[in-house]
Amino acid sequence: MRGPRPRSLRGRLVLIAGVLATGVVLLCQLAGLAVVRDWLTDQVDARLAHFRPPAQVYPGADGPPPPGPDGALPSDYQVFFYDRDGNLLASSLSSADGSRPGPRLPLREADLALADGKPGTLPSEGDPRASGWRALSYQGPDRMRAVVALPLDAVDGVSTKLLWFSLGLGGVVAAGVVLLGNGAVRLGLRPLTRVERTAQQITAGALELNVPVADPDTEVGRLGLALNSMLDRLRTALHRTEASEARLRHFMADAGHELRTPLTAIQGFAELLLEAPELPADRRREAHALIARSADRMSRLVDDLFLLAKLGAVPVVHREPVDLLSLAADAIATAAIRHPRRVITLEPLPTRSTAANGDLEIVETPGDPHQLAQVLGNLLSNAVTHTPATGRIRVRVGATRATADPHPGRGPLPPPGTPVCVVEVADDGPGIDPDDAPRVFDRFYRADPTPEPGSGLGLAIAAAVATAHGGRLELDTRPGEGSTFRLLLPAAPEPPRSPPLHAFPQVRTLPDLRKR
Repeated sequence: MRGPRPRSLRGRLVLIAGVLATGVVLLCQLAGLAVVRDWLTDQVDARLAHFRPPAQVYPGADGPPPPGPDGALPSDYQVFFYDRDGNLLASSLSSADGSRPGPRLPLREADLALADGKPGTLPSEGDPRASGWRALSYQGPDRMRAVVALPLDAVDGVSTKLLWFSLGLGGVVAAGVVLLGNGAVRLGLRPLTRVERTAQQITAGALELNVPVADPDTEVGRLGLALNSMLDRLRTALHRTEASEARLRHFMADAGHELRTPLTAIQGFAELLLEAPELPADRRREAHALIARSADRMSRLVDDLFLLAKLGAVPVVHREPVDLLSLAADAIATAAIRHPRRVITLEPLPTRSTAANGDLEIVETPGDPHQLAQVLGNLLSNAVTHTPATGRIRVRVGATRATADPHPGRGPLPPPGTPVCVVEVADDGPGIDPDDAPRVFDRFYRADPTPEPGSGLGLAIAAAVATAHGGRLELDTRPGEGSTFRLLLPAAPEPPRSPPLHAFPQVRTLPDLRKR
């Protein structure tokens, strides 16, 4: 079973540092203890090697008596003898006081685990916890054997003191690492603590906060930068989601309102026809005409919504060189048929590229001619709807370069100086308030509802088509002076060339339009 671990990073760092420091200290102390013990043991072995019992000290040998009073050795040496038969003799030479227990020796020489001339360690008699003895065996006269032993009390004493010193030092080091390391780790992790507190505040709802970054060259600083970048993206995505949801709710409400009006009319007139079969024929025809008109309006509204959804999901696939001059002339001809009393003129764009004699020039752009024709038709329909009957509508076509001062609109801004194709639809109407100008391209938005309003999707469709072609639809308006809708499209990469006949419808009404 694993023991409990600290939950905090600071606790883990302190624990790891304390364990490593204590382990290193103890390892060093234990290594020193082993070296000191080996050195002391070598000193004892050297003393044993320099002492060899003379022949006179062996029991039964002729010669002078052994040194010391009463045959005792004046040192810590103890000497034991085995006779010629290998039996341990009771006579021995030992220290003067005789109070220290000697080494534990076997009764038979054959059981003695000592080789000639090689020291070994023997246990002590009596207390097994007492210090052992270092012993050396010598071959004596008459096949006798002597065992010389020295106690290891000094070696064990020094080793024990060093061991306790090492343990105490390890404990002091552990306590110091825990106390001082806790403060050092707390100080070092202070930037991470600030990041943690800021993250908790952000989790609680303070989404506008950023993680503090003290030093971007550190790990915590790089973490803070990464978190701030992630927070910026999350905030941007959240704002986009909220804006998209708001636009979707507004769009659904407007679409429901626009669809409810013709549906209510259809339902009302249908119920009238069912409940009053005795209506006169002219009233019945009027009811049928109103039902057809409401159904047509609802059908056109659904078609416009489907076109907007298609433009938002699928980019323009079909592209070919399109003559904007021909499209503008066809759009003017169609508007002139629907509104024969309107004054609509086709003019060149007043730029440096205009010819000296003021004639119209062919302006080509790559795109879908049908969708671009719908854009021009929507712009002209919008101008006719919001311009008085005596007002004048001018359509200008030409090529120029993008400027650095854009007007309110929809679509990507072309870099200044980029060649662009321009179609302008200007009117002499009341104009649009500058506060409403950025919203005229929204779906179902109408700045000035008329008694018979449209669906409010014409400019939204025109802006979507322009954006799908990589262009832009702008509005330049002054209240009381009229409005100018400007369609900017990328110019064709090749020089103007003669297009195929099927790509440019022939404009037969162009001379008449110039006269008007």
